[in-house]
Amino acid sequence: MGDISQIVLTRRPQGVPVPDDFALVHGAMPQIGPGEILVRMRVGSCDPAIRGFLDDRPSYLPPVAIGAPINGMSLGEVVESNDPAWPVGTLLRAFATWSEYYVIRGDALGLERVDAAPGVPLQHYMGALGPVGLTAWVGLVTIGQAKSGETVVVSAAAGATGSTVVQLAKARGCRVIGLAGGPQKAQVVRDLGADVAIDYRARPELAAAVRAAAPDGIDVYFDNVGGETLDALLPLMRLHGRIPVCGMVSQYNDADNPPGLKNLWQVVVNRLTMRGFITYDHMDVLEQAQTELDALFASGALRPLENVRSGFATLPEAFIDLMSGRTTGKTLVMI
Repeated sequence: MGDISQIVLTRRPQGVPVPDDFALVHGAMPQIGPGEILVRMRVGSCDPAIRGFLDDRPSYLPPVAIGAPINGMSLGEVVESNDPAWPVGTLLRAFATWSEYYVIRGDALGLERVDAAPGVPLQHYMGALGPVGLTAWVGLVTIGQAKSGETVVVSAAAGATGSTVVQLAKARGCRVIGLAGGPQKAQVVRDLGADVAIDYRARPELAAAVRAAAPDGIDVYFDNVGGETLDALLPLMRLHGRIPVCGMVSQYNDADNPPGLKNLWQVVVNRLTMRGFITYDHMDVLEQAQTELDALFASGALRPLENVRSGFATLPEAFIDLMSGRTTGKTLVMI
């Protein structure tokens, strides 16, 4: 069936990844064995978590080996199958590799069937109607226990997950404060419906700005960045506040030098619950989450925020832009 393209890791990135950390290579079309499924990538996903897999250190998944294809979430179409549960033509999402074609089994991480509604762009199912939306929902609802009338603060609120959390929290009747870097991103957050958008680059005293916006304190802080932002917000949490920890993007490019937290004592003072989570540890709620996301999208209450490129070879540059802080919304590549 000819050659296929893959994006492989040529060296471990130092700080923000650069093009020379990656290479486009060609290899033989993989052959499937018993119980295996051959999938053609249709939409590739760029996520900050991928940066953690490129360092040679333990994460929740093993590091990518030098010369091996990059790991990431993918939406694909089954083109050959030895598993009757996944017939040819099925659309699916799975944690796979940056390969035009890849082989998975029925127990692949994050494997889900995609029932694409007519007229809905396929890339939405890798964004707000896919892993991004599910992550936002699990963090806000299952971990954060956000309720109507509560105050929710979201960091990286113009990013993929953050922009979805803003809209989900508003739909649940919460008061929402979004943090974003730069006036344009802050305006995006306002346009998504946040009650307050704070440009943290223009407000070096972040704690004072958030206190002014939430004088009665924060019930839920949806943390995408960690570091100094987390430290600044810890003293502003209300009694029994919840902090779902989705990511710590402020540290991904410099994982050897994590900043210290001065205010961790506030976890005791305010009896806070601070919990990290991985979406696919919560398979029992994903059907409910998907149903709610689809309904909100259909009603117009959820607007996917995306930046989309075309062509398999653009995956590295899309990822580099993401890790450089240049993007808004979910970074996707149509193959």
